[in-house]
Amino acid sequence: MTNHIYIKNKINSFNKKIKVSSDKSISIRSILLASQAVGISKISNLLESEDVLNALKAIKKLGINYKKVGKIHIIEGYGLNGFSLKKNVTINAGNSGTLARLILGLLVKSKSKVKLIGDNSLSKRDFSRVIKPLSLFGANIKDKKKSLPIEIIGSNFLRPITYNENIGSAQVKSSIIFSALNTPGITTIKSKHSRNHTELMLKFLKYPIKIQKKNNLDIISIKGLNQFSGFEYNVPGDISSASFFIVLTLLSKKSQIVIEKVNINETRLGLVSILNKMGAGIKLKKKTKQNGEDVGDIHVESKVNLKAINCPSKLNSSAIDEFLIIFLVASKAKGISRFKNLGEMNKKESKRLDLAVKFLKLIGIKVERYKNDINIHGKPNLTLSMKNFEIKNFLKDHRIFFLSCVTALTLGGNWKIHDKDSINTSFPDFLKILKMVGAKVN
Repeated sequence: MTNHIYIKNKINSFNKKIKVSSDKSISIRSILLASQAVGISKISNLLESEDVLNALKAIKKLGINYKKVGKIHIIEGYGLNGFSLKKNVTINAGNSGTLARLILGLLVKSKSKVKLIGDNSLSKRDFSRVIKPLSLFGANIKDKKKSLPIEIIGSNFLRPITYNENIGSAQVKSSIIFSALNTPGITTIKSKHSRNHTELMLKFLKYPIKIQKKNNLDIISIKGLNQFSGFEYNVPGDISSASFFIVLTLLSKKSQIVIEKVNINETRLGLVSILNKMGAGIKLKKKTKQNGEDVGDIHVESKVNLKAINCPSKLNSSAIDEFLIIFLVASKAKGISRFKNLGEMNKKESKRLDLAVKFLKLIGIKVERYKNDINIHGKPNLTLSMKNFEIKNFLKDHRIFFLSCVTALTLGGNWKIHDKDSINTSFPDFLKILKMVGAKVN
């Protein structure tokens, strides 16, 4: 079976209402917290991507049973540190940095050694950012070059910590929070703003966690060793998955789309804020609360006169997974768009900032790179018709694949895009929905 696709035609005008895949970040967190709850948890609308399925396999290896009944995943937890480990357990996190870093936090009290491995991409990523704080709790961690594989043995004498999280990483923050659950006393994190799904989920579970905002920081206090009961949770749609259909609509002619029941948590709305500053006119409607998260419908229409942006760095953390597709919009905007302090993009599944510059130059866009800053010279009349493109060797980064598809469908050209199976990481239904909207993909 071939692992590439061909796109040879722009998408025709469309007017559609769709739902995208469930939120990956929330899906993984709900599984891991269910593994620490006392009793039965029922999670509906769980994303069934490779990253999330690896989370289910991980808790299974740690002695937590689960089953799927209809559309609901049922997980039976035995409370904090309720894992039942066999000797020499190895957990494969696959491509998921979220799973790898967060599950380490749950293993700080593990009585047996656990080995954590990942795929080629994940094995190149920096784990020193979680090794340092988890070691301060008292966990024993062995690693080579601060990356996977990692071996962890927990401690019965964990101590609460006060930690300055100055990267703005939700994974680091959440790993510390998960460690604090099994630690006596109060752990305090002084964190730069980042995704707050873990905090909201714990508040939903009525766990004793306090969050204060002070001097552009989140001061988070967690009181450890408080058991919580099994729960029911409904996972909303993923705005990262929605982002590609948002931009597909913006850059197509005479088109509009409604993306229903998407997570619109304010820590994830950087994409919408940035694109609206560029003239996108994206609207959020039918707003509601669902398990402590903001959920709503996203309404988008085609736009012709998009303008460049001097992007405020304060929006970076809330759009870090969406900058690839934002750069495509900047390529079609009038003027020079400027983006700063994007070093975190190179800490993702691939060196995304490096690949973004390479991709933009490939399609004829002038890009100026200054370490972690880039300027993009927009071409409002850019078209790629009659040109041939082949996209490969991108470490199977799912978002590079999605970006390539949207570029082909909006700017034209003959495209061969490799590593189709990369979509299984986060958005298995991507091509199915793309075809439903009207794309011709072979």
